[in-house]
Amino acid sequence: MNAHEIDYEIYGEEMQYVEIELDPQEAVVAEAGSFMMMNTDIKMDTIFGDGSNQDSSVLGKIFSAGKRMLTGESLFMTAFLNIGQGKKKVSFASPYPGKILPIDLSEKGGKFICQKDAFLCAAKGVSVGIEFSKKLGRGLFGGEGFIMQKLEGDGMAFVHAGGTMAKKELAAGEVLKVDTGCIVGFSQTVDYDIEFVGGIKNTVFGGEGLFFATLRGPGTVYVQSLPFSRLAGRVLAAIPRGGKDKGEGSILGTLGDIVGGDRGF
Repeated sequence: MNAHEIDYEIYGEEMQYVEIELDPQEAVVAEAGSFMMMNTDIKMDTIFGDGSNQDSSVLGKIFSAGKRMLTGESLFMTAFLNIGQGKKKVSFASPYPGKILPIDLSEKGGKFICQKDAFLCAAKGVSVGIEFSKKLGRGLFGGEGFIMQKLEGDGMAFVHAGGTMAKKELAAGEVLKVDTGCIVGFSQTVDYDIEFVGGIKNTVFGGEGLFFATLRGPGTVYVQSLPFSRLAGRVLAAIPRGGKDKGEGSILGTLGDIVGGDRGF
């Protein structure tokens, strides 16, 4: 095994966190901001990239870390190393309501492709890189652009899906059509492309976007019901303009605020 062999347990329902058990000298790497809690004798260390190429040259490390910038991630990741004598635990939390998906890369042919902000943490030795799209349509209209994230190695990795997650096993030639933002990830055997929705009414009044993703089997696909972009859009739309409350649930609006004692107008 190139990656460290870690044990884990996932807790919670809508707001999950993963607790990882580390043997002495075992380590896990995580995105900045995902750390939740840990035992003593676990050493935190900020590293370039994902730590899978620590024996390479300085230039190689910089190039590896620089690739992460193309996916909108930080140049740095955080490694958590057990320097104690016994087993120690460290936990990482999901960034918004949804599910944490454990992925055993040894069962996925050593590679898994996911949306660029889905990665949460992984056993040290797992490579977190970028996957370039070779199709122009996917790059221009796919929502994720030319670049998606790829996880490579033979260890455990954890990604996050918003809302409820669906797992679909596609047979050879079977096609699944998905909203581009709802894709969490898929195995490397799945062919991913973009298709125009079609129809004037669908295009102008459909409200679902002009394109959806077509995923062709064989392979496994994971789909999320609540992409963060969709959640953020609803929150943004609900923000009161000019600092005023929208008065949800009241047909009186501003008049209702006055009646209710609000004089801040």
